[in-house]
Amino acid sequence: MGPIAGRGDRFCKLRGRAKKEKKKVAGAAGARWSGPGTTPHLQTIFLGRCAEQIALQNPELRDKNCTAIWEAFKVVLDKDPCSVQPSDYDLFINLSRHSIPRDKSLFWENNHLLVTSYAESGRRLVPLCNVLYGRVGDFLNWCRQTNASGLDYQSCPTSEDCENNPVDSFWRSASIQYARDSSGVINVMLNGSEPAGAYPVKGFFADFEIPYLQKDKITRIDIWVMHEIGGPKVESCGEGSVKLLEERLDKMGFQYSCTDDYPPVKLLKCVEHSTHPDCALSSAAASTQRAAFYAVQGACFIFPLLAAFASVAQM
Repeated sequence: MGPIAGRGDRFCKLRGRAKKEKKKVAGAAGARWSGPGTTPHLQTIFLGRCAEQIALQNPELRDKNCTAIWEAFKVVLDKDPCSVQPSDYDLFINLSRHSIPRDKSLFWENNHLLVTSYAESGRRLVPLCNVLYGRVGDFLNWCRQTNASGLDYQSCPTSEDCENNPVDSFWRSASIQYARDSSGVINVMLNGSEPAGAYPVKGFFADFEIPYLQKDKITRIDIWVMHEIGGPKVESCGEGSVKLLEERLDKMGFQYSCTDDYPPVKLLKCVEHSTHPDCALSSAAASTQRAAFYAVQGACFIFPLLAAFASVAQM
């Protein structure tokens, strides 16, 4: 559906219970959590994003009340930072939820910035960060102080500290809703250069999105395994964890396809690496493009010329 606050790492691996309990005791004793603290001006950013999303990008959502959405969200800011459940965001999700255009959903793992660039603010595709309930929390962090009132601006818990922390629970709730509302062709962008594997078997896509896809609403699932320009090709379609994903989808009865370095996304990646060999067009492709170019240029010259001859003939 960024860094700790924005789903970029996706908290792919759940840590052992012993480690969690140890960190929780340390946190209760006043030690710092492992994640960054609450984003300064959280409320202002939240309300600003909400208003922008409604007024500029989704005018059909003008019945949404940003103040009411914030009030529903901020309930978790009064809870212990290791006792926030996904259900604590139910009212927030209900107030901010809206439809997702068919064939426009884009799920992903470990390539947040590429996803947002390709999605083009929801104009091309609509990943979770471009729906209202995802947009207001993207790249933000929040939590209450431990054993005190007020927000903690120094540090907040991550999955390494405790499972039921405010940000993880937020993205679990948002991911589930996003998966339920997706329909038609489902797009999935994975990072084939990720050392740990393109498809985290313990990640948000695996645990909180795939299980909630509505099979009767989905035509097929298109997987794009993207590799870094000049980077390693750790996994590709049919390999390693990608193969596990394909087998899982097949077992669930989904129609799917898998493409390595989906050309439109690769072209976007090559904008900043135009001279790299990975971005060089093959001679056949280059010849085809030149032929198409000359054909267009020729048409631009021939059509006016024919029009001129026709005009003369009528005189």
